[in-house]
Amino acid sequence: MSKDINTEDINEKEEINPDETAPEKAEDEKDSKPDKKEKRKEKKQDSEIDKLKKELADKDDKFLRLAAEYDNFRKRSAKEKSDIYASSKSDVINEILPIIDNFERAAQNSEADFDGYKKGIELIFNQFLAVLKKFGVESFGEEGEEFDPSMHSAVMVVEDDSLGENVIAQVFSKGYRLGDKIIREAVVKVANT
Repeated sequence: MSKDINTEDINEKEEINPDETAPEKAEDEKDSKPDKKEKRKEKKQDSEIDKLKKELADKDDKFLRLAAEYDNFRKRSAKEKSDIYASSKSDVINEILPIIDNFERAAQNSEADFDGYKKGIELIFNQFLAVLKKFGVESFGEEGEEFDPSMHSAVMVVEDDSLGENVIAQVFSKGYRLGDKIIREAVVKVANT
């Protein structure tokens, strides 16, 4: 069972016309050139995208670092503020403690006569005023001063021809201020309002 092979079919298949293949090759080359250009273009776009991604990552990193620095600064500032407040309180208390010691000594001194005791209390009072002055605390609200409702609290009013109008006639408790801040208003009696 041998099969007959048609030689014409083989010859037809094997015959290659060089004129027919040349245009096909040229077309393939033309098709491949735009592919190369497109690939170069895509490669360039990819590199630009990668560059932009890197820039974005750098900016993002800088932003996160800046946010972290700000958060650390905020926490550090809050701690410093708290420390300053505690330190200020400690400084004031440290200045008041010797005054308390002197009050205790005066209370325990059973041998002192009235004049000696009175003199000791006056010394302690002056010591206390010196501490207030050291911290910038000033008293106000003296008799004869003009009444100022932003600094004085009038609890009584009196008509007195010997005093001027809107003048402090009596001080029940002095007022105190620290710079421009009123710590406590003076409680006074006002004449002729």
